[in-house]
Amino acid sequence: MATRTAGRPRRRIPLNRERVLQTAIELADQGGLEALSMRKLGQELGVEAMALYHHLANKDDLVDAMVDIVFGEVELPSVGPDWMTAMRRRAVSLRDALGRHRWAIGLMESRRHPGPAGLRHHDAVIGSLRSAGFDLAMAAHAYSVLDSYIYGFALTKMNLPFETSEEVAEVAQTMLAPFDPAEYPNLMLFITEHAMQPGYDYEDEFEYGLDVVLDGLARALNAP
Repeated sequence: MATRTAGRPRRRIPLNRERVLQTAIELADQGGLEALSMRKLGQELGVEAMALYHHLANKDDLVDAMVDIVFGEVELPSVGPDWMTAMRRRAVSLRDALGRHRWAIGLMESRRHPGPAGLRHHDAVIGSLRSAGFDLAMAAHAYSVLDSYIYGFALTKMNLPFETSEEVAEVAQTMLAPFDPAEYPNLMLFITEHAMQPGYDYEDEFEYGLDVVLDGLARALNAP
């Protein structure tokens, strides 16, 4: 039955799978996956938790679907000879998606029941590498190296205790206060002459490292 506010009927927004998943992702983005439960999700949607089971089998099903949505946000690499550009665009897109959904970093490759977006993503990456001339074994090596770098960087970035050069100075002061700086001259030089300089952003390291990885894969592809 529609309720009335100030004489006007207020219609409840229909509950569907898409709305459930988007709300679950918003909750996880805000508080992490550990803060997400079927009960809390139901409260956010204004329904009893049992109502969610008309759209999802259980929490594992929910997480599977959430991960698949994240995969759907990642740019698929194209096929053709310019595989390095395709892999670069895909890597940057995946890094950005993981930055938006930090809870997903450890889940992207762990699902026993992947969704269509995840399967499409993996198929496209393998297809792009194969079209560039990588045989199956080399495509597997390249895929593993790229993802190890992307996920590893995203995890490191997520756990850093600073973001700006100003925050670097604060963290460094707290971290090194109990010690004699003269015992760690190289670290002190790195902090003061590099990390504390205006405009420093650890995020900039990503594309440098990505170029190193891609150049190494290119040399392996072209080796006799």
